[in-house]
Amino acid sequence: MQETESIDEYILQHIDAESDYLKALYRDTHVKLLRPRMASGHLQGRMLKMFVEMIRPRHILEIGTYSGYSALCLAEGLSEGGMLHTFEINDEQEDFTRPWLENSPFADKIRFYIGDALELVPHLGVTFDLAFIDGDKRKYIDYYEMVLKHLSTGGYIIADNTLWDGHVLEQPRSADTQTIGIKAFNDALAADDRVEKVILPLRDGLTIIRKK
Repeated sequence: MQETESIDEYILQHIDAESDYLKALYRDTHVKLLRPRMASGHLQGRMLKMFVEMIRPRHILEIGTYSGYSALCLAEGLSEGGMLHTFEINDEQEDFTRPWLENSPFADKIRFYIGDALELVPHLGVTFDLAFIDGDKRKYIDYYEMVLKHLSTGGYIIADNTLWDGHVLEQPRSADTQTIGIKAFNDALAADDRVEKVILPLRDGLTIIRKK
């Protein structure tokens, strides 16, 4: 663990810094919210921003806004005219998250929705070039299938937490529905020839998927 922490510290010292706004949001997340580890954080945030700059999407979908950290990083990478649509199913999260998004430098690039993305996204009439899935782990397959229908050919999906703190290597208890959901998603994706896919051991596992 100590070696891993040292490597993590080394990485953070040798990549682009967070903005003061993101640092403040990350601190506030740890002070005011339960499960602050759900926030993307410095390394993953810089990766998301750079990935957006690389593929230059017109429309991005995010499922699972939480505190808004990853949303701000995705929006930061957008070109002029690009738009992020981010969905949070937990309505108790809105009072914390909405001000951070609306007071950010990227507010004009973000549309924030409270509700179930599975129900709302199909009615938007938007074709997405990039989707970031970071919602309920039990619904990852459902999110994936829905997103794929609304993704451009050659578009990308990034799925978070796909190594699930190493629990994907274990046989989960029947009550551990989140681990079961992640493992089922990983197995289904591995057999899906509609897409190309690769898992990166970044933080808790990021799967990058490209629609053929």
